Amino acid sequence: MATIALIRHGSTSWNKEGRAQGNSDIPLDQDGINQAELLAKRLSSNNWNHIYSSTLERAKQTALIIGNSIGVDIHLDDRLRERAGGLIEGTTEEERIEKWGTDWRDLNLGLEPIEAVQKRGKEFLEEIVLNHQGEKVLVVSHGALIEFNFINLLPDFPTKHFGNTSITIVKKTGNQWTCELHNCTKHLEGNNEEG
Repeated sequence: MATIALIRHGSTSWNKEGRAQGNSDIPLDQDGINQAELLAKRLSSNNWNHIYSSTLERAKQTALIIGNSIGVDIHLDDRLRERAGGLIEGTTEEERIEKWGTDWRDLNLGLEPIEAVQKRGKEFLEEIVLNHQGEKVLVVSHGALIEFNFINLLPDFPTKHFGNTSITIVKKTGNQWTCELHNCTKHLEGNNEEG
C-alpha cells in the first residue's frame, strides 16, 4: 500500500484575480512561494520517498521548493496538468458572463471533459499504487485535477474547494480508497495569507 499526498500548488496572481488558469503556464506569486516554503517545513518532519509534479510552472515551483527542502528529486508527469480550460483560460467569471452569458458552462468552449481529467488522474494514481508499495509519495498538481479525481475515488466523502498548498492524504487497500487527511492547510495558520 502506497501513501499518496495530493498537494495543490501555491497561489498565483491569477488565483487572486479569479482567472481560469487551465494549462496557461502561470508562475507562483510571492505568497505562493511563501506557502510552498511553509508546506515544505511541515513535510520535512516525515520521510517522503518520491515527489511527482505537473509540468506546469506553478506546480513545478511548488514541488521544487518542497524537494529542495526534504532532499527528494522531482519526477514530472503531464497527466498531472490542470484541466485544459479552452476559451475560458485567462478570464474571470465576470468576463465569461459578459462574453457568453450566465449559462456559459453549458456552451462548448473547449474545456477538457471532466471524465478525461478523471481518466488520466486515476491512471496515474493506480500506477503509483502499483509501483510504490510501502512508500510515501507526494503528488503536486492542481485544484480541478485533485477535486475531480478525489470525487471519483471517494464519491461519498464530503469535499470542498481545495486550497493552495492544501494536503490531502489517500491510500488504497485492496480495491478501496480511503482518506486520512483532507484539504489541510494548517501550515498556513498565522501566515495571514489566504489558503
